[in-house]
Amino acid sequence: MAGDQEKDLQKFLKNVDEITSLIQGMNSDDPVVQERAVLETEKRLLFTEEVREEDGCRTTLSKTVISPPQAPTQNTDEISTEAFLASMELDAQERARRRRENKVLADALKERGNRAFARGDYEAAVLCYSEGLEKLRDMKVLYTNRAQAYMKLGDFQKAVVDCEWALKCDEKCTKAYFHMGKAHLALKNYSASRECYQKMLEINPQLQTQVKEYLNQVNLQEKADLQKKEAHKLLGSGKNTAVTVKNVLETLCKPRQTLLFYAGGIEILTEVIKDCPEQTLFRTHNGFSIISESEVIRRCFSTAGKDTVEETVCVSVLRLWQAVCAGNEENQRLLLQRPDTAGLLPALLASRVPGLRHQSLALLLQLARTDHGRQLVVRHLDLTRLLEALVSFLDYSDKKASSAMGLLTDLALEERSRVWFQANLPGVLPALTGVLRRDPMVTNTSALCQCIALMGNLSAEATVRRQLSASEEFGDACLGLMAKCEEAMDLLREVLYALLGLVMNLCLQSPSLGEVWAMEVSRRCTHLLNSQDGGILTRAAGVLSRTLSSSRKITEEALRAGVVRKMMKFLKAGGQTASRYAAKALAVCTNSHHEARQEVIRLDQKFGILMSLLSSEDEIVVANAALCLGNCMEVPRAASSLLKTDVVQLLLRHAGGDAQRTAVQLNAGIALGKLCTAEPRFVAQLRELHGIEILSSTMKYVADP
Repeated sequence: MAGDQEKDLQKFLKNVDEITSLIQGMNSDDPVVQERAVLETEKRLLFTEEVREEDGCRTTLSKTVISPPQAPTQNTDEISTEAFLASMELDAQERARRRRENKVLADALKERGNRAFARGDYEAAVLCYSEGLEKLRDMKVLYTNRAQAYMKLGDFQKAVVDCEWALKCDEKCTKAYFHMGKAHLALKNYSASRECYQKMLEINPQLQTQVKEYLNQVNLQEKADLQKKEAHKLLGSGKNTAVTVKNVLETLCKPRQTLLFYAGGIEILTEVIKDCPEQTLFRTHNGFSIISESEVIRRCFSTAGKDTVEETVCVSVLRLWQAVCAGNEENQRLLLQRPDTAGLLPALLASRVPGLRHQSLALLLQLARTDHGRQLVVRHLDLTRLLEALVSFLDYSDKKASSAMGLLTDLALEERSRVWFQANLPGVLPALTGVLRRDPMVTNTSALCQCIALMGNLSAEATVRRQLSASEEFGDACLGLMAKCEEAMDLLREVLYALLGLVMNLCLQSPSLGEVWAMEVSRRCTHLLNSQDGGILTRAAGVLSRTLSSSRKITEEALRAGVVRKMMKFLKAGGQTASRYAAKALAVCTNSHHEARQEVIRLDQKFGILMSLLSSEDEIVVANAALCLGNCMEVPRAASSLLKTDVVQLLLRHAGGDAQRTAVQLNAGIALGKLCTAEPRFVAQLRELHGIEILSSTMKYVADP
């Protein structure tokens, strides 16, 4: 079938080329060329058997003779040309009509095939797609859909052929290259599979992430295939360890043996499997199925109160899995893809039996050392139970707690894991809230910091932050832990630092956890401004820069606590991050309170600090400094102190500049307006610098800030 289709297509394309050449000849300025083309056209119409490839229909013989009317005023060449073109136009219209009809039929058959595919009836799907192609042979989606159905039926060679036909219809069809890559992979044509995926990337560079994963699959399968060949070669040579693996697995297949029998066999395997060939033989001789599907071993894993022998069997299995999966990606995949593994490993990790917990953690840590392993864990394990189990390790005082939190952090960095967190946060929120409610004095400090920092990183995502901010219990837990950390600042400094990062992100949500919560957070952070720790000071200022605007009451209380003086002190000390937070806090305070403006002027009489901020390269700092300066111009005689400065030039430069943040132009323009209103002598400077025109151009930011 495929050979006939290829011949038909090539013949059709040849006819198109010949007809195009004839038309060009009849339109030629050379009379000889024109006459030759007309004669050839007449000959073609009278004697050629035309095979049409439109919509899968074959017209056998056409002997239509076009006889142009004999007009005395026209010569024969002109009449023949016009008749030919008219016949071509009629033929094109007829073909277009038939194509529209066949397109409707082909679409209907495609949908019928899709429904059959969805219910798993792949033979019926193939028939539907094939009928559709009889109606419309150049419908690429029918080829790619049929290729998928063929792959489900295990006929990968036919799938490749269909993908090739889809590419004849559209040489840039990435879906055809994708399915052809999968089919070649199944046929173990690794080079051909790679070429297909690389072609996808050439066509669409935005598919880089997906193509990277596909190529990785090809590499892993090719590697596993080579491992299999090498392992069976060693088995055939009679290597002791290879033969032992095979024999022990056959022995473990015996049903209804004692627990010690299985424990002994598993221990022997663990000792023998030291390298890739033995790992591969374990896999190729169904080692995972033999162990996991043994009724005796499964009973050991499911028993609630395990005795010593049952515990020994379970620990032995976990140690065996570590031996067979160490550095072996294919074994890792087979272990984690087993349906019973998804819930078993998290359950063992949360077991009250220390040996099971430790060996389960060791196995997961081993798996998570590589990108491949982490992706497998995130894709196949029950992440809710896994998170709850890992968090429970905070009860440990040794390095296992830090190892568990490090594992949780590594897994959370995976893109699939972040998507999962956004969708499933309500289910794990109680566990995260429980972390904050722990007594930090009896919890592993390093591990607790890692866990809170992880929550802070997750809360940088708007979806996660919104869900966390909606939980009063979570907000109260943050406040409670903050209070505990303040009571033992020397011991819990790192915990408080991580917690302030989390709280700072929560304050980005508008509205936040509520005015009462924001008031309490603001009060505690204002108190923390007395700390001698630079990191705590900076993060406390960062939280304040986001809570002060929550309500007038919060700002008034912060002013009474001396927040302006402390923020000015920050600005004098310098530091990019601290300056950004301090400038924002001062802008908020001076925007709503006259007392704050007066305090700024008292502490910075000639506005040296604010003027230096206007020269910053940080647009956020510049925007807030300009806003604060403009607010201070509302204080009588404040503007006069700037007469001998270059404040007008500075503000004009920002007002008419090309800063990415429109707040820079807007705030600078407002500050100039207030400056000139408060001190008319600045108007002359403004005119000299063509400032009126510049300010006019900033009006667009006022209309749409």
